[in-house]
Amino acid sequence: MKKPKVLTIIGPTASGKTELSYRIASEIKHKTGKNVEIISADSRQIYKHIPISTAQPPKEYLKKYKHHFINSLELTDEFSAGTFGKMARELISFIFHKGGIPIVVGGSGLYLRSLIYGLFDVDDIIEEEHGIEKQKKIRIELGERLENEGIEKLTAELNGIDQAAINQMDHVTERRILRALEVYYMTGLPLSVLQSRKVEIKYDFVQFGINLERPVLYERINSRVDKMLEDGLVDEVKSLKEKGLDPNKYNSLNTVGVKEVFDYIEGRIDYDEMSELIKRNTRRYAKRQMTWFNKDKNIKWVNSESEITGHANITF
Repeated sequence: MKKPKVLTIIGPTASGKTELSYRIASEIKHKTGKNVEIISADSRQIYKHIPISTAQPPKEYLKKYKHHFINSLELTDEFSAGTFGKMARELISFIFHKGGIPIVVGGSGLYLRSLIYGLFDVDDIIEEEHGIEKQKKIRIELGERLENEGIEKLTAELNGIDQAAINQMDHVTERRILRALEVYYMTGLPLSVLQSRKVEIKYDFVQFGINLERPVLYERINSRVDKMLEDGLVDEVKSLKEKGLDPNKYNSLNTVGVKEVFDYIEGRIDYDEMSELIKRNTRRYAKRQMTWFNKDKNIKWVNSESEITGHANITF
């Protein structure tokens, strides 16, 4: 029995995923008469209060087609790739069940891997956006807890989270306990689940990547940053600061665009430097995204919308 196909549009930041998904959704609805719903695989657009910082889709797009995992969580909420993958697969089932067509759109590599393959290598996490910073923070916290609470308490905690991981250890050591807890707090999934790699994927995710020449992509990034600043990025971040929200405290804000504006507001850099740093750091992030995507040989890189809508393997 063939698996239902799920159209998936992938690409680095500012590559035009949002606009392309809107046009394709309109074409699919016109051809089939079915409702199209868009599932965002973006680790930052899921949060409320930062629509400019995260380049959320325009309001008219959000009104035209139902979008999921956009503007959904508070900035103080924690959310993991593992949780996203599970919830998104359940959502896809529900959309198909009621006769609709889901389209996955996003650029967060870890979210996409969790959704499409149901697994990811633990060490890949540090390659994803802010993974290294998050890993360092978790390791520091676990080290402090080890010193203050002792390994027995941490072992008991892991036993409640992932007893299977402990049972699989030929020797229960301090290092292995800390590693298993680190993985859980990094991914939201027990280490034993990641190691089992037995998540059943019921869908055939047909992946298309937007292929832009690097100079074109970088120019799009620069233009988008200028537009974000014109649209009120600084005021948006000022509002966060007034509410006591800080990128050093909340992972949701530890993102390009927010951190640089915080530095500007607090007088560490001037306006022009802030603007250039956002552009530079966004370009670097796009480069990391492409490095991640290039590992996945199932992505078909395309240069035009017609290559997606006219592809023989897609049936609506």
